[in-house]
Amino acid sequence: MTKPKLSKEEKEILKDFEAGEFKSVLTPRRKKMLQAAAEETFKKDKRINIRISSRDLESLQRRALEEGIPYQTLVSSVLHKYVSGGFRDLMANKIRISPESNEVSAQD
Repeated sequence: MTKPKLSKEEKEILKDFEAGEFKSVLTPRRKKMLQAAAEETFKKDKRINIRISSRDLESLQRRALEEGIPYQTLVSSVLHKYVSGGFRDLMANKIRISPESNEVSAQD
């Protein structure tokens, strides 16, 4: 694994962290709440089956390999980010199909 390149400020923060100069302000109540939220996020209690093209599946598997995670985890993460508002459809506001003529036009 390659070492990330850190800016001068990041190096200073890392040095201070490693020297123990940072103290947690996390309260037991807040910690419990965050743990519960994390458990809910990672709970996988439903199963789905979808049909996608071989090309898309291969692309997903390649991207997952680049990220170092299983492709199902990548798919689940993408879906979670989309439904929670983390992803936006950039093309949704750029392309419009005219119902009268079935012509596609770009919007600003």
